[in-house]
Amino acid sequence: EAGRGPLAGPVVAAAVILDPKRIPKGIDDSKRLTAERREELFEEICATASFAVAFASPARIDRDNILRASLWALARSVRALPEMPKHVFVDGRDKIDAPCDCDAVIGGDGIVMSIAAASIIAKVTRDRLMSALALDCPGYGFETHKGYAVPEHREALDRLGPSIHHRRFFAPVIAARQKHFPETVEVEPDLFTVDGEVASEISVTI
Repeated sequence: EAGRGPLAGPVVAAAVILDPKRIPKGIDDSKRLTAERREELFEEICATASFAVAFASPARIDRDNILRASLWALARSVRALPEMPKHVFVDGRDKIDAPCDCDAVIGGDGIVMSIAAASIIAKVTRDRLMSALALDCPGYGFETHKGYAVPEHREALDRLGPSIHHRRFFAPVIAARQKHFPETVEVEPDLFTVDGEVASEISVTI
């Protein structure tokens, strides 16, 4: 997945089934690649592999906490694949709720090629989405920092207040809400409560 750390935007998760006969050369952990190379590999993976993408919205992140929202999105991406794999490898310490065998692999995006491919799909998809959100909410710099808590983003958040795309219960966003909209600041919810429905969830197969 991509986007656990940012203050704004969704978490984007991807699942990829590579074709052993048509694996693009140069697949690696997305963090080790330049933006240009990620874009090139994104197109090659889309053309040769089966994949699906799922999004956990800021509302779900606020409700469930970032870890649970990420695992939920990962499970959704697997279930959205055109065909269900027999075995799934997940990057990190936690397995997901998938209708097949599952192994968690710490540092998997640098070890397992299918995880690396999924990291590229998730990263490029999220970067493109954040650039689109920048048009909807100008002034925050989403197109450059993609929602991460860099100084420029923190300054814009303090100056403008949070947008609808910010994660309400991340500390810098709470501080900005307290400054700009003090009447909206409530006691932090129990982030482990999962009752109720959350709107604006998306699951797509491309």
